Amino acid sequence: MKRHTGQDRSVTQNWKPATQAVRGGTARSQWGETSEAIFLTSGYAYDCAGDAADRFAGEQVGMTYSRLQNPTVEMLEERIALLEGAEACRTMATGMAAMTAALLCQLSQGDHLVQGRAAFGSCRWLTDSLLPRFGIETTIVDARDPQQFIDAVRPNTRLFFFETPANPTMDVVDLKAVCGIARERGIRTVVDNAFATPALQRPMEYGADIVAYSATKMMDGQGRVLAGAVCGTSEFINEELLPFTRNTGPTLSAFNAWVVLKGIETLDLRIRRQSENALKVGRFLEARVPRINFPGLPSHPQHNLAMSQMDACGPIFSFEVDGGRKQAHALLDSLGLIDISNNIGDSRSLMTHPASTTHSGVAEEKRLEMGVTEGMLRLNVGLEDPDDLIADLDQALRTAGL
Repeated sequence: MKRHTGQDRSVTQNWKPATQAVRGGTARSQWGETSEAIFLTSGYAYDCAGDAADRFAGEQVGMTYSRLQNPTVEMLEERIALLEGAEACRTMATGMAAMTAALLCQLSQGDHLVQGRAAFGSCRWLTDSLLPRFGIETTIVDARDPQQFIDAVRPNTRLFFFETPANPTMDVVDLKAVCGIARERGIRTVVDNAFATPALQRPMEYGADIVAYSATKMMDGQGRVLAGAVCGTSEFINEELLPFTRNTGPTLSAFNAWVVLKGIETLDLRIRRQSENALKVGRFLEARVPRINFPGLPSHPQHNLAMSQMDACGPIFSFEVDGGRKQAHALLDSLGLIDISNNIGDSRSLMTHPASTTHSGVAEEKRLEMGVTEGMLRLNVGLEDPDDLIADLDQALRTAGL
């Protein structure tokens, strides 16, 4: 591959996803390194004052400041955009920085947002607590029912915001139907695709306008760094999102961008093996727990829809016990191999109790409205041998009285 081939869309857009994940976005320096270089610099020097003036005026191509551009970060942005099938991508320091920027760069006082009820706790805080301070209203709907989006629309509705599969209830949204409803009414859709990643689901193929990520999760995939990303048209990224991020500064570091670049190289391999492991573990748990929320299993009410939108089931699901928080915590405390952790998307298996961790900042009545009960546990199935995971779960379930 030549120095700048990885940046040439006329070439890279014709590559298969596995090739894009390894080589997309790569731009080699004059030294010809095979691995992407890390540019640890806050600023850039110019040959003359006129060059500096021209770059800040947008009349000369080049870097000005690492809050705006960094060669390593730009390589990651191009790689994610390729995998997503998007014109452009902008990365952020965290997933929540990405979600916040994706909404606030588009919304103003007096605007209205429709959000799916099942969402990450911080996303619900964003729409329930932060946006109202700026005069932005949100209507919460059960996103599994497209009619509820239609019923919630107002003359000032600007956005639909939802995730699928949703965290941690695993609700599945009909992407084609909901995005179609939005398009017909001139409303944009912002989809949180963190659970699936572009390796398993590409919402833009179903009409989504903007796709946002916590790249901390499957894209890094090894619990090392924080990162976020927003994908969309070049016009949206450069004219709406970039002015917001330029002046608010949720910048991704070059080192973290490099780590995520390395993670994406193995994303497809990891997420498919973890999906296989999750199916085996899920089938075991289905026979042992009162309720399991796993779109990969035929027992899930939206199994067919999920599998029509996703290339595999993904590694994450939740299940419920009848003994509430006490029994859920007892099960967690009895684990010997699986880690108690609030993260997901890791190559290690992790389990958490959402009501007391990821969704603890959401009021109880809202948690119950979302479907997050005191007996719910969320499991991220990793790359360990699934038989070892099943053995660990078996003894933990027995200890917890299940």
